[in-house]
Amino acid sequence: MPDKSLFIQTIKEGYSFKGESFRIGSAVLDSTPIKDCDVFLPIKTMNRHGLIAGASGTGKTKTVQLIAEGLSDASVPVLLMDIKGDLSGIAARGDESEPIKDRMQKIGGRYDPSAYPVDFFTLSNEKGVRLRATVTEFGPILLSKILALNDTQEGVVAMIFKYCDDNKMPLLDLKDFIKVLQYLGNEGRKEVEKYYGKISTTSTGTILRKVIELQQQGADIFFGEPSFDVNDLMRVADDGRGMVNVLRVTDIQSKPKLFSTFMLSLLAELYSTLPEEGDLEKPKLVMFIDEAHLVFQEATSALLEQIETVVKLIRSKGIGIFFCTQNPQDIPAAVLAQLGLKIQHSLRAFTAADRKTIKKAAENYPETNFYDVDELVTRLGIGEALITMLNEKGIPTPLVHTMLVPPKSRMDVLAKSEMEEIVNKSKLFRKYSEIFDSKSAYEILNEKLEEASVKSVPQDTLHSKKTEKTTLEKVLDSPVTRQIGRTAAGVITRSLLGALGLGRQRTRRRNNNWF
Repeated sequence: MPDKSLFIQTIKEGYSFKGESFRIGSAVLDSTPIKDCDVFLPIKTMNRHGLIAGASGTGKTKTVQLIAEGLSDASVPVLLMDIKGDLSGIAARGDESEPIKDRMQKIGGRYDPSAYPVDFFTLSNEKGVRLRATVTEFGPILLSKILALNDTQEGVVAMIFKYCDDNKMPLLDLKDFIKVLQYLGNEGRKEVEKYYGKISTTSTGTILRKVIELQQQGADIFFGEPSFDVNDLMRVADDGRGMVNVLRVTDIQSKPKLFSTFMLSLLAELYSTLPEEGDLEKPKLVMFIDEAHLVFQEATSALLEQIETVVKLIRSKGIGIFFCTQNPQDIPAAVLAQLGLKIQHSLRAFTAADRKTIKKAAENYPETNFYDVDELVTRLGIGEALITMLNEKGIPTPLVHTMLVPPKSRMDVLAKSEMEEIVNKSKLFRKYSEIFDSKSAYEILNEKLEEASVKSVPQDTLHSKKTEKTTLEKVLDSPVTRQIGRTAAGVITRSLLGALGLGRQRTRRRNNNWF
């Protein structure tokens, strides 16, 4: 039987932080919540990334909602990847239902329902602020990674970007990139080989096929103008709370490559534009990636390496990333090693493979004398989790079974009319709603090819074009008419010469010459 007083002392010492923090629940021992033995999350360490894992229906999404609320209250902006479509309720005030009253009675404290400042974003044609990036901003390295190109093909892509930079041809969307690729493989081959080196037809063909494959997953919607400014994700509302940016990607599950493209672009843009900050009192932005396996399931080794690198380094920019998934094994080991906060909801053990996964997950948590982790992780209730994190000194906190506080906002989706009302009031929606297509590589090359085709036509041909001839002109100008005219002219000439007495003399001279 665990020592209750020692347990309470251990948890209170382990979850007391000097800086700003917020409560996420109460500690549980022997299946009983202990009032006044609260579990807090420190704001300062939220840039050290985290994992929220558990089987379907165990409360992972509501945990994301709860943490997002706590960060917003602390003036920290949040970005939520809403893949299942059930996070929109954070924009509406919660309802103190009977289950919530029962939960608060068990863990203590007061339930204070609240709506949060929200902007809805989209990668598709759904209602919301459109997120886009130009191909030029994406760059040759990231584009090559997402297309899974080899070294030779990467060199061709780099050459295309260099050619466009030198010739002041912006690459705004995939249409531009394809046009340049086709031009350099045909009409512009001599030009590019003269200054940049030879391009293999096989390489250009492979790149083209892979770009078309990316287009089939809807990437045309993502690439273009106006490109999104990542600083617009790091805003604070008029009431001082951090903005909650909800990216609606409910249709992305069938387009994992598009989702990976967006995630890689966003992380790279954040890393390249934000200055080094070290450990701030508050993060600049915390991202939650629901169904995180979609980022990794079709990722190439090169793309995984890129993501791992960004996750390792972006912490110093003041950015925190939380992965939400059913199984911790969905996340690469190199990424898991970088995660400071771990929230483990219940796991299901139906097969021998499931039991192995659970045992492996239990081994990744700090040792504890208060719980049998292997057994406990399979019988956690909805809204309960095993939690451990890093404190301000980077030391893991004690593992604690926690009954979580219910979110203050609505734990259900918004109605369509409610969502449209929020979107229509958004300043960012007005800023990014207009789509425009500036003059770019596609238009510039088309003009160049048209000019070249005009120059190749002989000038006399160009100037010989006249208005349509009349029927009389056509008859007079026909070969038959001209022959008749020549015959008639000969007859008339000969008649005139004969009248002058010259025709006969010439004939006689010719006749004399015949003998």
